[in-house]
Amino acid sequence: MKNILIIDDDMHIGNMLEEALRKENYGVRRAYSGTEALLVLSGEKPDLVLLDLMLPGLSGEELLPKIKGIPIIVVSARADISHKVELLLGGAVDYVTKPFSMKELLARIAVHLRGAAPVVSELVYDDITLNTDTHVAAVGGTEVKLTRTEYAILKLLLQNPSQVIAKSVILERISEDTPDCTDSSLKMHISNLRRKLREAGGKDYIEAVWGIGFKMRAN
Repeated sequence: MKNILIIDDDMHIGNMLEEALRKENYGVRRAYSGTEALLVLSGEKPDLVLLDLMLPGLSGEELLPKIKGIPIIVVSARADISHKVELLLGGAVDYVTKPFSMKELLARIAVHLRGAAPVVSELVYDDITLNTDTHVAAVGGTEVKLTRTEYAILKLLLQNPSQVIAKSVILERISEDTPDCTDSSLKMHISNLRRKLREAGGKDYIEAVWGIGFKMRAN
């Protein structure tokens, strides 16, 4: 049986995680602070750690470098991309943002416990790639700096590359990733996104369908 240590001071989330993990036949230990986690780890070595960042005592960021030789999945409400990258480079094997899909988290746990490569979500169309974990976009291997709204628009278009996405649908769907796009500003955001992709790849990638919406231009 694989054993997982949950380090989270939120009783509700911890209980939910423990119940789901036990149903998958994992052994579960709990720690409610960074200091308590170090005490637990001094006496036993779990197979994987689920680490919240906002902890009493030692924070998750302070605790991370003190845990050696154990896969650590950060489970946090913080969604800042630079912060995610910093923690992944600092030793975490994965980063899951709250609120999360339990099904996805269990899949990521299974992947890391069997020693496979980390789960990487990447959308690809033509020579555009978009990593939905790190939010890094590239055209032909050249990174393209996107705003939060431009990223949300590109992700939606790449998820539905052969479909025309109506402007009203774009506004509704991207609200999950960005709250600052309005009907009046959508055209400007898409124009800036098309320009950045064109400058990187030398051609137009997004097609405006007059009176309807936008779609990825056919290869």
